[in-house]
Amino acid sequence: MSSLITLLLVLAYGGGVWKFWTGFHRTNFSRSFTNRLRLSLLWPALIVANKSYRQNFRRALKG
Repeated sequence: MSSLITLLLVLAYGGGVWKFWTGFHRTNFSRSFTNRLRLSLLWPALIVANKSYRQNFRRALKG
């Protein structure tokens, strides 16, 4: 059962990374590769901590 939960968490995290990565051009963030990578990988923490990031994340997911 715990492996199923772990798998679901990994898939949700990976899905968030992928959706943000592919929609990054819709955000107001700097277009550098390192910035794109960093913001894509840290999305769960940044969604909780930063209102501006939440708005840009929603923008990136629309499409």
